[in-house]
Amino acid sequence: MSEETKERIGIAIVDKPAGLTSHDVVAKARKVFGTRKVGHSGTLDPDATGVLILGVGRATRLLQFLTLLPKSYKGEIVFGEETSTLDSSGEITATYDMSDLTPSGVKEAAGYFLGEIEQKPPMVSAVRIKGKRLYEIAREGNEVDRPSRIVRVDRFEVIPTDNPKVYEAVVDCSSGTYIRSLAADLGSSLGGGAHLRNLRRIGVGSFGEEEALPVEKTVLQEPIEAMRDFEVVKVDEETRKEISHGRVFERDRIKVEKEGPWALVDHRGELLAVYKEHGEKIKPAVVIVDP
Repeated sequence: MSEETKERIGIAIVDKPAGLTSHDVVAKARKVFGTRKVGHSGTLDPDATGVLILGVGRATRLLQFLTLLPKSYKGEIVFGEETSTLDSSGEITATYDMSDLTPSGVKEAAGYFLGEIEQKPPMVSAVRIKGKRLYEIAREGNEVDRPSRIVRVDRFEVIPTDNPKVYEAVVDCSSGTYIRSLAADLGSSLGGGAHLRNLRRIGVGSFGEEEALPVEKTVLQEPIEAMRDFEVVKVDEETRKEISHGRVFERDRIKVEKEGPWALVDHRGELLAVYKEHGEKIKPAVVIVDP
């Protein structure tokens, strides 16, 4: 296969700007990389900025593992105003006098949201209910019941600013956590209301904002980079051939130590496949290498 026709494959770490949907970024990346086979690892709201990991070519199949990684965010919580979207893009729906807020009181309240908590997805989110996304239902002026989900918040720092009604927030959390909901719930717990603004995703697993580039300048990295937060196991040439045919292995054949998924690489460190648990064995979830 010539260089001109060789499939582009890898991941790119993009710094999403405000005003674009995650799908808009994917559309731009398709032009940058010259292929329609581009996907992303987790939606960011149009007004949000920050780390968005793209998969290109067969590496799009690796995005399922990146979606599960913990996330880090920073933003601003505006107390005293609730909005229809829980962030600054919506209309103000209620106002409260929260002039008695104190940094110590806000910090104490934020502490109650650490650990595992229940969250209800906002109506303006991409969650599907009976095949339809919530934001589509919201646009029609309707609201439906949404089942709560368990998420985990490992860090929730709230830092006063020059404006007594605005606090900076830094959050480390599990995948699937809505920072808008966290801000709104914090406002409610303090006897009023709040909304979020200037949300920025500063990390996805070990992928930080310092690595992220504008989509027009982004660089395609090797597929193995997608699996750097998981155990990597080097295999010999005979095993490489078996992997290329999707072979299921006994656990002691590959010598994995940590919990899966596991990235299997050749002697050069190139990603061959990602394997996952299959009872007492391990089986391929994604095979990258050609037979």
